[in-house]
Amino acid sequence: MASAEKKMFFYLTILCLQKFTSDDAPEVPEGTSNKEHFMIVEAWKHSDFLCRNYILSGLQDDLYNVYSGTKTSKELWVGGGGH
Repeated sequence: MASAEKKMFFYLTILCLQKFTSDDAPEVPEGTSNKEHFMIVEAWKHSDFLCRNYILSGLQDDLYNVYSGTKTSKELWVGGGGH
């Protein structure tokens, strides 16, 4: 991992967002109420959105344009070589 990647991972760790660079969206257990299902999925989407955009904000403009189309933090981190 390069120095810039280590710094970004440290920053994400401080914000408790580092798990979104390696984890997929959670599978909601069967039998979960619709309200609870919605809250679990939306909480994950919100945190992943924050993580993804923190990573994107640390990229140079030309790299930002390449990677801004990624859907998740994990896709961005792995696809961008930040693993």
